[in-house]
Amino acid sequence: MWQPQPGWHALPGGRGPCTVGVWRAVLGEQAVVVKRLAAPLPGDPEELSDPASFAWWRRDADVQAAGILQSTRGLRAPGPSAVDEDADGITIIQPWVEDAANNGLVVARCLGRFAAEHLDHPRLARDQLRDRMRRVARGGGWRTLARTTVADVADRIWSRRLDLLDLLDGLPQVLQHGDPTPANMLGRDGEEVVAIDWGTLGHGPVGGDLGYFALSAREDFAPLVDAHLLGLPDGTAAREQVETGARITAVLTAFNRAEWALARAASGEGALAAKYRHPAVAPYLRALQRLFPEIEKLL
Repeated sequence: MWQPQPGWHALPGGRGPCTVGVWRAVLGEQAVVVKRLAAPLPGDPEELSDPASFAWWRRDADVQAAGILQSTRGLRAPGPSAVDEDADGITIIQPWVEDAANNGLVVARCLGRFAAEHLDHPRLARDQLRDRMRRVARGGGWRTLARTTVADVADRIWSRRLDLLDLLDGLPQVLQHGDPTPANMLGRDGEEVVAIDWGTLGHGPVGGDLGYFALSAREDFAPLVDAHLLGLPDGTAAREQVETGARITAVLTAFNRAEWALARAASGEGALAAKYRHPAVAPYLRALQRLFPEIEKLL
């Protein structure tokens, strides 16, 4: 059975449906990151074994092994990675990336440059947000939000979700990282951002990556759009299309995340309203609150 080596330092946030953990290590004289992926087991969600799904368990390893992210514009991978597969899973070893404290506007511009790249790989994700909305629908929708002061707004957005997803399908489809949080947009190499965690690499609506990033960026929505358009090559999409893609992606994702956080808190004792300031809930509610101007535009 695979085990991390003694002396490896476990990094926070390194667990997921198929991610056993992430560690910082030193091999020879080089600092590296070791990421362990576990193969799905019988009874695990089917999407983990579906190459078309955003949740496909081995995408990060396959795109790293293919070396297709070493020279892309806008975003690129840290460098050559070693990928070792065994009967139980896959181990990825890649160079350590120093935190460059990238400005949000820089990241937004680089996301625009990356969107126009073309990658030849057969197993890139598609329909990521639609798949996520299906997962939420199977769980009953935004039931916990229905017990809050945003219940009416949440209900109106939820009832329009399929129409909003259809609008996304009608936009230009571009390359996207799929999970461009500030923690994943970590390093810098000249004009490019060195990004990590490529498990959701795929195609989606123009502005989609920007919408995901806007949820945790310090900058407001409008200047992020301005910066994104500076990176997006002429003729790729109009400003209105970028705004639509970013707005719908950000709003639906913010509601999904707020529902997830509140539903976990609701299982404990006490009134739900008393848990809004809990550190496991408050960031998601603040992100939703920041989006109220964009929510109003969708309504």
